[in-house]
Amino acid sequence: MGQPSGLNDDSVSYVTARPAATSDPWTAQGDRASQRLLEVGETDAPAEVSEALDCQGRLVVRRRVMLFDGVPVELTDSYYPLSVASGTALAEKRKVRGGTPTLLAELGYVAHEVAEDVSARPATAVEAASLDLRDGNSVLVLLRTTRAADGSPFEVSRMVMRPEGRHLRYRWVVG
Repeated sequence: MGQPSGLNDDSVSYVTARPAATSDPWTAQGDRASQRLLEVGETDAPAEVSEALDCQGRLVVRRRVMLFDGVPVELTDSYYPLSVASGTALAEKRKVRGGTPTLLAELGYVAHEVAEDVSARPATAVEAASLDLRDGNSVLVLLRTTRAADGSPFEVSRMVMRPEGRHLRYRWVVG
């Protein structure tokens, strides 16, 4: 199962605010792409997320499964410090119109620097079941940290993806 080359794999669109009346970048790509919001709430941060956000303790997490032609292709968990998300739509179990970057921008959190770390590893049993993979299959894991102009991190997303059909594209501005 692969995704067509027309799907957007450029990370910029996933961290940039959009008009609030539009869809998020994933579902805006067409009828074949959809997502389900699985869970929203406070949680203890995994070590890699806690380190990336430079904070200890509880965070708000939004867990989603991304689907293509009804097949799960990615598990995405996005984490926010309580100081960013508490009392906002980020902490509510509902979709955010225009996507979370739009709401974050309205709250004063605009992406200035984004760091992504990509690795491959065998899927856990839960990931394999959630992504309809066979035991022993590998997954791609992308950890994205988004920072404001002052350097403070305000969002970390951890994406576990089926590797087939993926094309990750990066670009940098130097100087």
